[in-house]
Amino acid sequence: MEIKGLDFKDAVLLAPLAGYSDVGFRCVCQRCGADAMFTEMLSAEAMRHNSKKTEDMTIREKEERLVFAQIFGKDPFVMAEAVKNNILSHFEGIDINMGCPAPKIIKNGEGSALLKDLNTMGCIISECVKAAKDRPVSVKVRLGYDKVDIAQIIRVCEEAGASFVSVHGRTFAQGFSGSVDYDAIALAKAVSHIPIIGNGDVVDEESYQKMKQTQVDGVMIGRGAVGSPWIFSLIKGKKVDEMDMIFRHVEILREHYPEAWLNKYLRKHFLAYAAAFKAGSDIKRQLALQTDINESLKLLQESANILKTRTKSVK
Repeated sequence: MEIKGLDFKDAVLLAPLAGYSDVGFRCVCQRCGADAMFTEMLSAEAMRHNSKKTEDMTIREKEERLVFAQIFGKDPFVMAEAVKNNILSHFEGIDINMGCPAPKIIKNGEGSALLKDLNTMGCIISECVKAAKDRPVSVKVRLGYDKVDIAQIIRVCEEAGASFVSVHGRTFAQGFSGSVDYDAIALAKAVSHIPIIGNGDVVDEESYQKMKQTQVDGVMIGRGAVGSPWIFSLIKGKKVDEMDMIFRHVEILREHYPEAWLNKYLRKHFLAYAAAFKAGSDIKRQLALQTDINESLKLLQESANILKTRTKSVK
């Protein structure tokens, strides 16, 4: 099955990561080999009120080939309105968040909370599919709310018209604790007539292959890509320069956002990159306090050089 150029044979996708899936990060992940990307969660309710913050999260680059806008909410008709909103018109597909376990999302009856009400869940998907017209609509879910109910969840998604489903291998009750349930993901694939994307704990090539053993149509990488977008290049057998990717990430963001805002926003990305380079506590502390992006980039370059020297000496 293909959707807008996405061949589900061995597809590797960047998950929607709240606070991280900005336009620069998405572009870098694509350069490293990601076949499709997802935006951060976008509030359907906020779109009704023309939220500037939400609109800023929908910025994209021409080089991005395939991006799904992920929306969340609990009202089927508000969600359908969001799908038709002009700020989402330049995305190739729509993704519905029905898996977020964040307390403030659950408290509002959104995200994973919808897994307790399969009727409303089905209605939301159905209305979004109608509103999307010829654009694909995917759904991001967990295995269930407080127990594994994935077969029923997949049935609801299928009957409502979803194009594919991304399954995180934990229930809401598990949060991010415990191990991914590969058997439950395999069950989702076995009962489904639409593509299933496996998600959860994919952090390297070994864990990627483990997820592939469930026979899923594709694999979605989330937290494993934070600080290490080159995980996609490792899986795809591509060679990239890590610092080139970081510089490009910053360059793209500077084209769209003010420097003062980026000074604060980029710290979490820089600290994640530093962790990937196994930087020492002193460099991490400097990055946490740094107010100049260029100086932060120098610190990351220093960390990358130290890691390369260390790796060569071990060899």
